[in-house]
Amino acid sequence: MKNMEKIDAREIRRKLGMNQQQFWSKLGVTQSGGSRYESGRNMPRPVQHLLRLVHVEQIDISKIKRDDYEVVEYLKAKKSELFKELKKEAKALKKAG
Repeated sequence: MKNMEKIDAREIRRKLGMNQQQFWSKLGVTQSGGSRYESGRNMPRPVQHLLRLVHVEQIDISKIKRDDYEVVEYLKAKKSELFKELKKEAKALKKAG
């Protein structure tokens, strides 16, 4: 995740055309907290991960359920070949769609 530190949250927010309230609230961060991160304060790793998922990967985290996460973790740990196959199929569908 080291390259995440190189990503400029302010630049991402501006490219998305969002104000600080809109941008940071999707991560559960207050506008004032987000402003501090944009001004150079160290961003905690969980916030960095959420920023990447929500604003770079464009994943709607409100639709992710705990059960879904548990299934993914199980597949990764116990059925890694099936997980890789499903991941490959999902990417192909996304490209085709």
